[in-house]
Amino acid sequence: MAVIQKYGKSYGPDLVCHKENHPPDKIGVPGAHKKWPERNTNWSRPVARVWTAVLLLGTCLLYCARVAMPICAVSMAEQFGWSKRESGMVLGSFFWGYCFTQVFGGYVSDRVGGEKVLLLSAAAWGSMTAFTPIVAHFCSQPIFSMTLCRFLMGLLQGVHYPSLASLCSQKVVESERGFLMSTVSSGSYLGTLVIGGAGSLMLDMYSWESVFYVSGLLSVLWAYCMWKYLLKGEGPIITLESLGSGGAPSKLSKRHWLRLLKQPAVCAVIITHLCTASTFFTLLSWLPTFFKDTFPDAKGWIFNVIPWLVAIPSSLFSGCLSDHLISQGYDTASVRKLMQFFSMGVSSVFTILLCRNNTFSWAVAFVSATMGLTTFSHSGVSVNVQDLAPSCAGALFGVMNTCGAFSGVLMVYFSGYLIEATGSWAAVFALITTVNLLGLCTFLAFAEARRVDIDSTKVRHHNIHI
Repeated sequence: MAVIQKYGKSYGPDLVCHKENHPPDKIGVPGAHKKWPERNTNWSRPVARVWTAVLLLGTCLLYCARVAMPICAVSMAEQFGWSKRESGMVLGSFFWGYCFTQVFGGYVSDRVGGEKVLLLSAAAWGSMTAFTPIVAHFCSQPIFSMTLCRFLMGLLQGVHYPSLASLCSQKVVESERGFLMSTVSSGSYLGTLVIGGAGSLMLDMYSWESVFYVSGLLSVLWAYCMWKYLLKGEGPIITLESLGSGGAPSKLSKRHWLRLLKQPAVCAVIITHLCTASTFFTLLSWLPTFFKDTFPDAKGWIFNVIPWLVAIPSSLFSGCLSDHLISQGYDTASVRKLMQFFSMGVSSVFTILLCRNNTFSWAVAFVSATMGLTTFSHSGVSVNVQDLAPSCAGALFGVMNTCGAFSGVLMVYFSGYLIEATGSWAAVFALITTVNLLGLCTFLAFAEARRVDIDSTKVRHHNIHI
């Protein structure tokens, strides 16, 4: 476990820090570094709170649109005559598209602004969600059209979280990033709850088409309101010239990317996020089946709702706690490690407890504790990428999320193999614990919070952009 020490922040010689109230460094002072030029100014606290609420709602709607298909899959399969294999093909196609635009979304966001990418992507995936029923009915082969739609949905939604990471690194001060990211990320749990409840009612009262219409149109309305009131009607125009103006020539960028990926702290962030995403996807995919197999008479709404109700306040608490500790002068790297210790270390204790023969109440309690503690990673590894490389946080987060998505799909499949081979859920929970501890040890050993995206030997001579 990381030991937090309280002291004034110290930095390595290669770090150029940005302080809001500090006067500019004077050129010519011996030993003084030239300040790293930031393209954007930070939001004021009131503006940051408004953006936090708006982005929270946007993430909630993102998951409403994403989960619309799983909720409607049974009804659509009955109407179109899909088999289980065909339904699985439609549902799984989303994640393959989701992997391909992570890095691209972060790359573009780092250069033109995360808010522009969020706006354009939300308008696109919101419109596609609303048009999904139309495409299904007017295509002679709904299985192929729906597979293509879900793949494109994954492509469009894949830019969301890298854009958030880029926007946060550009606009939010270090001591408030944990609260923003943890709050906005809790929108995923809120969206899952909202579409789970409201979507079920719409299925019973109307039809599966209504779920897509409502979630899609609300997403488009959210994008319009953000454009109208927060961006003041400014057109989110992204040109080739704007993409090139934010960075150095490609040869220089490749050289600095190679240098960046050789940093132990960057490798630790990627490995830890990979482990975190893998275990989260596995729990998300298999926990409903675990409860149905172990407690066949239990009511589904209990184990499908209670863990997410716990996860929302837990995510908010972790963000407030991490920001409070940093604002009180505690070392940023130690705070990030502490949050990750709770996310991967303490949560593993409750995961292991699921291997025992528990009653239904204890099983729900252990799962809720596991899911709640997992959200602490939003204030740990997810924010640490912004500490290390604010100039390319979006692209680097895209790399992390791509690795996490691919490994998550593989681990979900491998967990299914373990269940069939062993006939026991203990093997799956032991696998999750092992992966968690591997990621935690890596993060505790190598994680840092100093900037590594700049070269101290060149920063005083000319600007380096990645």
